[in-house]
Amino acid sequence: MGAQARFSYVRMKYLFFSWLAVFVGSWIIYVQYSTYTELCRGKDCKKIICDKYKTGVIDGPACNSLCVTETLYFGKCLSTKPSNQMYLGIWDNLPGVVKCQMEQALHLDFGTELEPRKEIVLFDKPTRGTTVQKFKEMVYSLFKAKLGDQGNLSELVNLILTVADGDKDGQVSLGEAKSTWALLQLNEFLLMVILQDKEHTPKLMGFCGDLYVMESVEYTSLYGISLPWVIELFIPSGFRRSMDQLFTPSWPRKAKIAIGLLEFVEDVFHGPYGNFLMCDTSAKNLGYNDKYDLKMVDMRKIVPETNLKELIKDRHCESDLDCVYGTDCRTSCDQSTMKCTSEVIQPNLAKACQLLKDYLLRGAPSEIREELEKQLYSCIALKVTANQMEMEHSLILNNLKTLLWKKISYTNDS
Repeated sequence: MGAQARFSYVRMKYLFFSWLAVFVGSWIIYVQYSTYTELCRGKDCKKIICDKYKTGVIDGPACNSLCVTETLYFGKCLSTKPSNQMYLGIWDNLPGVVKCQMEQALHLDFGTELEPRKEIVLFDKPTRGTTVQKFKEMVYSLFKAKLGDQGNLSELVNLILTVADGDKDGQVSLGEAKSTWALLQLNEFLLMVILQDKEHTPKLMGFCGDLYVMESVEYTSLYGISLPWVIELFIPSGFRRSMDQLFTPSWPRKAKIAIGLLEFVEDVFHGPYGNFLMCDTSAKNLGYNDKYDLKMVDMRKIVPETNLKELIKDRHCESDLDCVYGTDCRTSCDQSTMKCTSEVIQPNLAKACQLLKDYLLRGAPSEIREELEKQLYSCIALKVTANQMEMEHSLILNNLKTLLWKKISYTNDS
């Protein structure tokens, strides 16, 4: 009798904890699904854009495929914020990445974007009756504010007008101009146009309003393995980091990807239209193709230096923590005036080396590991304010590239 009672108690206890596990698991999945539906609003984005297109407000090379023939459609959701929609997509059987802006940010707040959304959502500029010359003057003034007084801004304006002419009829319609003006508020779009001939910048495939399609990247993170979000829920963060390190390419291939990142840093450091600052150098923003060439996945936090300095200077602060944009663009708080200074402390190259340190040192060949570690730490120690920073920057960058190339140049992986 006692054994039977004990068996019933164990059985009840087992059933209780089983039901508790099911309840907790279901609740976690429900919460995560709710978060997913809030993050992934592709249908809403498409409706907003297509309503504007069908009423003749906007136009662009992707509009007809998105809204009429429906040969441009959204696939897997990659969004990390509801206001910035990002999807893997297919356009006429070609893979791409679709990006769309959703909500307006009325204030230039360092907790959000540097890009005001009000006029982008409304598509209210340029107005009817604006001449091409007037539109060129608008674009020139915008570039001067964003990029500073560069001597060759007129060339960039002409390049933008070529991109704006989506149907290649030799004219920019009002709808195309409205779409282009909206897109030019977005730093990523501007950078794609400026660096359109560079290897590590994804190519622009087309646009409609402030929705744009860019070249697809096979691997959308620097390392790790993509898992369904339901499985991600139950993986501890420490174990996930170990998995990320485990699921990386072979070391020669990692070295080739790293060289690509160093080359991209060169592209944005004193490029043809000024310097851009990389304000979020996390692994999720970098990817690579099947040949292990680095491709940028998300460049929304790469901003013109002139623009950032203008926005951050004289910002009220209590400490250095108040003088940060993104995760990596930091200035200091002047305690005498309680204002942020305008000089960013850490250059792009130092941020890139910080990201690459563990990535490259893990599995590095023993004969170069010590020298590689030494060079990486010298790179991380770079400061913007150092004397002869540009010369030191170039020297360290070239030394790192040379060291990596020498080791992989005669391997099949290179």
